[in-house]
Amino acid sequence: MPELPPLPALTRAEGEVVDAYLDVLDLLGRINPARGQDTYRGLRAAQGLVSKAAVLRDALTLMHERGESEVHAETLARALRVLDGERRALLVGLPQEGGDGG
Repeated sequence: MPELPPLPALTRAEGEVVDAYLDVLDLLGRINPARGQDTYRGLRAAQGLVSKAAVLRDALTLMHERGESEVHAETLARALRVLDGERRALLVGLPQEGGDGG
């Protein structure tokens, strides 16, 4: 397995935004009816989404309050890629036609 590149330097708030965003993505992927396996799994994910969205909101609020008004998209995108964000984001979308749905 190839060694992953190191995470870029992030502020604590940026790190919290990235972590919370990925948590929300994971839950949305579990809720996705085009990839779902059962209603209970989707229900549990939907229940958790509320609290994870609040964590994401709070992290963004903290950044804003600290004067971190710019989002360094390239740096945050690198962090998301290192943390498997591309694969996780794909689970939110529709599967390919003829795919197995999960």
